[in-house]
Amino acid sequence: MAQDKKTEADYVFTEELLHFIEEWKPKPGSLIMILHKTQETFGYISRPAADQIARLTGISLARIYGVITFYHFFKTTKPGKHKIAVCMGTACYLKGAQDYVDDIRKILNLAPDAVTEDGQFSLDPVRCIGCCGLAPVLTVGNDVYGKLTRDMTAGIIDKYRNV
Repeated sequence: MAQDKKTEADYVFTEELLHFIEEWKPKPGSLIMILHKTQETFGYISRPAADQIARLTGISLARIYGVITFYHFFKTTKPGKHKIAVCMGTACYLKGAQDYVDDIRKILNLAPDAVTEDGQFSLDPVRCIGCCGLAPVLTVGNDVYGKLTRDMTAGIIDKYRNV
């Protein structure tokens, strides 16, 4: 996959991120804040980024990966250009959210926790999007689609192909 061809040089920390880490590292609970900022910067937390966090903070790589793997929010693989999130909260789940996850995986030929071969799409079932009144709901990036019907799914995905 083209997305796997990045080198450690592609994960150079910006001055903003370095300053953030320096500011937060002496504070209690700093690791989670640093991981959030790192993921916000790169879209996920790569092994080179985790290595650099360990060097900059003095926190062991094992502890960093313990936190990353414990919290579902943190990602260790690069997401697709178009990140699809399907709400699995109670209202959405009761209105068939799992069917949307299954449909999207089938449409995109996408395994769980994977990215399409062209790097365009990834899918993440999430706990709640906060739009319960629009259930069932999915997002593509910052675009929200509510009151879904299953026949809408393919059309939504098509809007993002070749974009």
